[in-house]
Amino acid sequence: MSNHSPLSNESIGPSSAEADRNQGRPLVRSLKGPAQFLSFWIAIALPFIHLPLLMQGLGDPSVTLTFLALLAVNVVALYAGHGHNQS
Repeated sequence: MSNHSPLSNESIGPSSAEADRNQGRPLVRSLKGPAQFLSFWIAIALPFIHLPLLMQGLGDPSVTLTFLALLAVNVVALYAGHGHNQS
């Protein structure tokens, strides 16, 4: 059974909720590439900051907290930048 309507689906515009969701997408698409690029290179550079902290030792609580915070940032950067420069 088909529903014959005098209007085709293309002539019906998106609802206001759909229009609101789609309004910000060009901005998101334009920022995705630079964000992946930056995340990729942050993930590459952060281990060079981890090494001096590890050589100093993690006995001091502030050094340990800094190391763990940098490690968390590195994990997030790895996740965000994993798709950089893939065809």
